Amino acid sequence: MKFTKMHGIGNDYVYVDCTREMLAHPAEIARLISDRHKGIGSDGLILIRDSKEGDFRMEMYTADGSLGRMCGNGIRCVAKYVYDKGLTDKTELRVETLSGVKTLTLYVAGGQVERVRVNMGEPVLHPEQIPVKGEGEQLVNAPITVDGTEYRMTCVSMGNPHAVIFWKKLEKFSIEKIGPLFEAHPRFPERVNTEFAQVLDRKNIRMRVWERGSGETMACGTGACAVAVAAALNGYTDRQVTLHLLGGDLEIQWDKEDNCVYMTGPATTVYTGEIHLVALE
Repeated sequence: MKFTKMHGIGNDYVYVDCTREMLAHPAEIARLISDRHKGIGSDGLILIRDSKEGDFRMEMYTADGSLGRMCGNGIRCVAKYVYDKGLTDKTELRVETLSGVKTLTLYVAGGQVERVRVNMGEPVLHPEQIPVKGEGEQLVNAPITVDGTEYRMTCVSMGNPHAVIFWKKLEKFSIEKIGPLFEAHPRFPERVNTEFAQVLDRKNIRMRVWERGSGETMACGTGACAVAVAAALNGYTDRQVTLHLLGGDLEIQWDKEDNCVYMTGPATTVYTGEIHLVALE
């Protein structure tokens, strides 16, 4: 299997061009190659396929082999991959995902993509559509008890479910203990990505993220969008903010006119290679 390893501010995936290469058993492959000791090491596997609805289709698998609906950092890397490798010369792309077709603007320097702006679509706030068990039209600053402690969460879907918890200090927060408990909490029928966010001022937020199926990651694009929306809903920040994640920064804007969330950030190629998947033979 020929592959390229890429990351968006540390959120790393293995990318395979399935417009040219057939790939069977993607869920099993995702588990194998994601292992950071025995595999390539990644947060998952992303396949780039042909699309009837857009220019390309992104098929994403998390580190545990489960099929993901959308990845904000991953889709930026898809854009860089197809442009840098000559699969397209467009700087405006439409990429099909399980959460719909996303429109991307590519910023090119020296013949290669450096940054990408993604229209992530409108945030979903109704509990049934996220999904999360709860009453009312929105769950904003709503109580949830995890491991005997009450937290206040704001729930948003950006193509996948997020629970945003605002916290005063993140440095010593035990995300490796609390994250799995949120992920498997019975209020989330499809599990959940959980963001723990610290508001620095009205334009800056620090965050850590526990992604369902992958654990703590260096960054999460949809999670950053969810945090920006949650912060605005709670009145903590303006609608245009910079999210400071472990792997780097993302610029997020929740536009008032079209209600869409726009994410801008870098995409980086680490290396290309080829791996013989003996375990699947």
